[in-house]
Amino acid sequence: MAPDHGSKVDISFAGRFTASAIAACFAEITTIPLDTAKVRLQLQKKAIAGDLAAPKYRGLLGTATTIAREEGAAALWKGIVPGLHRQCIYGGLRIGLYEPVKAFYVGENHVGDVPLYKKIAAGFTTGALAIAVANPTDLVKVRLQSEGKLAPGVPRRYTGAMNAYSTIVRQEGFAALWTGIGPNVARNAIINAAELASYDQVKQSILKLPGFKDDVVTHILSGLGAGFFAVCVGSPVDVVKSRMMGDSAYTSTIDCFVKTLKNDGPLAFYKGFLPNFARLGSWNVIMFLTLEQVQKAFVRKPVN
Repeated sequence: MAPDHGSKVDISFAGRFTASAIAACFAEITTIPLDTAKVRLQLQKKAIAGDLAAPKYRGLLGTATTIAREEGAAALWKGIVPGLHRQCIYGGLRIGLYEPVKAFYVGENHVGDVPLYKKIAAGFTTGALAIAVANPTDLVKVRLQSEGKLAPGVPRRYTGAMNAYSTIVRQEGFAALWTGIGPNVARNAIINAAELASYDQVKQSILKLPGFKDDVVTHILSGLGAGFFAVCVGSPVDVVKSRMMGDSAYTSTIDCFVKTLKNDGPLAFYKGFLPNFARLGSWNVIMFLTLEQVQKAFVRKPVN
């Protein structure tokens, strides 16, 4: 019987954290243009009745093309610095803690496959803990990504990631770095549970099928499954999180949810679904492929 993902591999927490951070940062660098397009689509408001102006952004490729044409190709990597800050902290903690927390939930004497609900509980726990620490990096990333082309002479809100951190603290207070913490914890706890538990479960199921082994093909299929489930369950809170972080007009999570529902309709919560899946699907494939390879360097050899 195939073991659960990573459950039989002897790696220290420091090793898991480092491998997870490396894999998450690599995935972030390669897929952040899709994330930038997703954020712009989510923040785009519904056209007012009688407004003849067409929406500025249409679809994943259309949005990416518009951003590159108006602001330069480099604009697609807006937010990469806080994005990497986020992945070092959030990615390292949520993935690095998953196996230890899962082992804690099942107990020392557990034998056989880990129940799915305990995998979900472990993913939910590590996602919530990790983003509670990393929320400032997420806030700065969204603020930088959300700023489009400005009129001539209009200065940018922030000159860079470090300036954004200091400006937010100076103008809005230290606590403002945790703006959107409610929907962000909800989003990342849910998405992390969907990603890690589904990757774990899909991989476990695939390895039981004839002809499949723990290789690149299995990792790709498991990563795609993780991305799809994560987008399905996490898209509504992701939209609310992006709107709260990108627009200070909302006073609370409930306020943002109600205004979005009232002004843009229920389908607004799945705005950017395809670019979100393109982002999370590719992100998970790249991250898990990289993680599976990098963590081999951190496996502790048994003492003779």
